[in-house]
Amino acid sequence: MSNKIFWITFLTVNFLTVNTYAQEPIEVKRVSGKVILDGLSSEEEWNNTSSLPFITYQPVFGAEPSEKTEVLLTYDDKYFYIAGRLFDREPDKMLMTSKKRDVMQPQNEWFGVILDTYNDNENALGFFTTPAGLRTDASVFNDAVGEMPVSSSWNTFWDVATAITDSGWFAEMRIPFSSLRFQENDGKVKMGFITWRYICRKNEIAIFPPIPPDYGDWSSWKPSLANDIIFEGIKPEKPLYITPYILGGFGQENVLNDEETAYLREDNPALEPGMDIKYGLTNNLTLDLTVNTDFAQVEADDQMVNLTRFPLFFPEKRQFFLERSSIFDFNTGGPNTLFYSRRIGLHEGEPVRIFGGARLIGRKGPWDIGAMNMQTAESDSLPTENFGIIRIRRQVLNENTYLGGIMTSRLGMNGNYNITYGMDGIIRMFGDDYLKLVWTQSVEEDYKLSDPLKPSRIFINWEKRKKIGFGYNLSYNRSGEEFNPGMGFMVREDYSYYNPILSYGWLGREKSSVLKQNVILNGGVFNSISENTVESALLNPYYEIYFKSGLYGAIGFSINYENLLDTFEIKEDEVFAEPGDYTFFDFEAAVLTWQSKPLWALVMFNAGSFYDGTRYSVSLSPIWNISSSWEISGEYEYNNVNFPNRSQTFISHIMRLKVLYMLNTKFSVSSFVQYNSAANIILTNFRLRYNPREGNDFYIVYNEGMNTNLNREIPELPGTFSRTVLLKYTYTFSF
Repeated sequence: MSNKIFWITFLTVNFLTVNTYAQEPIEVKRVSGKVILDGLSSEEEWNNTSSLPFITYQPVFGAEPSEKTEVLLTYDDKYFYIAGRLFDREPDKMLMTSKKRDVMQPQNEWFGVILDTYNDNENALGFFTTPAGLRTDASVFNDAVGEMPVSSSWNTFWDVATAITDSGWFAEMRIPFSSLRFQENDGKVKMGFITWRYICRKNEIAIFPPIPPDYGDWSSWKPSLANDIIFEGIKPEKPLYITPYILGGFGQENVLNDEETAYLREDNPALEPGMDIKYGLTNNLTLDLTVNTDFAQVEADDQMVNLTRFPLFFPEKRQFFLERSSIFDFNTGGPNTLFYSRRIGLHEGEPVRIFGGARLIGRKGPWDIGAMNMQTAESDSLPTENFGIIRIRRQVLNENTYLGGIMTSRLGMNGNYNITYGMDGIIRMFGDDYLKLVWTQSVEEDYKLSDPLKPSRIFINWEKRKKIGFGYNLSYNRSGEEFNPGMGFMVREDYSYYNPILSYGWLGREKSSVLKQNVILNGGVFNSISENTVESALLNPYYEIYFKSGLYGAIGFSINYENLLDTFEIKEDEVFAEPGDYTFFDFEAAVLTWQSKPLWALVMFNAGSFYDGTRYSVSLSPIWNISSSWEISGEYEYNNVNFPNRSQTFISHIMRLKVLYMLNTKFSVSSFVQYNSAANIILTNFRLRYNPREGNDFYIVYNEGMNTNLNREIPELPGTFSRTVLLKYTYTFSF
């Protein structure tokens, strides 16, 4: 085929590709009177709207839902109203096991909507509730593709009311248009829309539009398969929110004296103000300003034991960095990314003061735009630094194809600097096949360009996103010896990587107890560029099965090859693998019990050879929803690594216990205790939150870190190495 014919065919296929699951656009009817938010949708205004047609998403796609579901839509100048009439012939069997804000657990009845407000077929916002009336809002990115393409840490202003009757449960949502960003064309606004209802005891989802479960676990969240809804006569607002906060408290820390002979206690009282401002510069561009930014209320990271040679990835939990964070996404394969927001205000797990900063997010014409600049204070090991990022993207060719660019800068006041820049594209080739192309390069002080590949990274990925039937995900990644993203995250450096993944998935039959099954073959080869040798290789076939009851199981094994050029220390100077070539095998299995029950658990097991020794690991993660007010969750992880040839053994225990009490949807108290035997520490986090309305929060936070095995160092360690008590109050003024 000539190049000319190829491109004509390619463009024709892409331009003619349509969403075959969507129905005709729905014109939402404007309400003529007042809607009272009581959950019941009994006002006369609701009678002028029509319910949407639902089908079953699971356990059997396309079947008639077992319970009647009605969803009604209307709006006025300020609000989008959604009413759910969720009938149930056995309302006494409905589950509502939580009242916590932003919970995303399956042990509840659920109802909600997903809005692709810009109608860009890639990003969306979710709004969900349960019979208890809790609010969960979330952001969706990358068209709901990937391991976790939904973040419940995003929050905005909206309200919900629910009611329970002998006929089932009922919900009304009121979402201000000022909380949504959208574009108006010729007096009309078009958004993508998905709604679904989950019946817990039946593990049943009823959905509109009729999206099939063919795209993996997040199929029901895919913006590209949403149905269009149309509003007339609404205008994007330019809101102004001013949120001052006051933080007060007291901290204690035991530090080693200058002579290194004893630990001395340092007292650190705190009384600080700060402020966040959100302002709509235009209808589609929002400016966020922050001064003396503090995240004292954020829950502690999970303790982990690292049995790899590479750094661990921790997710972002700080609200300021999460709102529409997908615009800054510049993934270069796996967890590797050019922008990792935890580089700002955190260093080696410890907070670094943020003086303040600004962020601009939104859309200008066809362009998605994101820009951020933050300034941090000097710390013990870092100078005061400035962090900057600019990101742009736009659709080209069709609604599922994007091209974009990025630039980041990390400037130290000591003269150090790191600048990265790059381009990326996601191209829908045909059907469910997508090609992703990424190129990026970094520059640092004293850098001299000798080979343009050395400071560069290239990522190429061809993926079939449909998970039913034969699937594939083929990747090539190359990271040069001198590539160093100062604001990014990299697992490895100086390598090329070939990663083919082949799969086959199929749905269970209508009368089968099986929901779906997948067989997956994952392989990969890492080559060291500078050493011109194979560094690692993996062959990992596994099988997973989902039951209609909610039970899940997986089993597999791995063949691993590692070429150690340096000693790999598991425990410093005590347990290590020596340089050399190693081939080893391990077996893995996982079981997730019935999540529709108040008590459920995830059990994982791994055992086999490990370099020139053995390793086995077990983890147990139970959750017990005692009632809608009480929840207890825990985790126990055991690792045993043994090198008998060198009489070396490493044993670690990690234990986590969380207790949550929820008086109602506005008041909660939580306690989080962790024990890490490898680090010989116990960490305690206590948090009280009162949230009478969105933007108005009061927190009491207590953190304590304790040492175990005090005699492991000289001088003897203190029993408590840190302790803080903090009170934080925020109040949002809207204009």
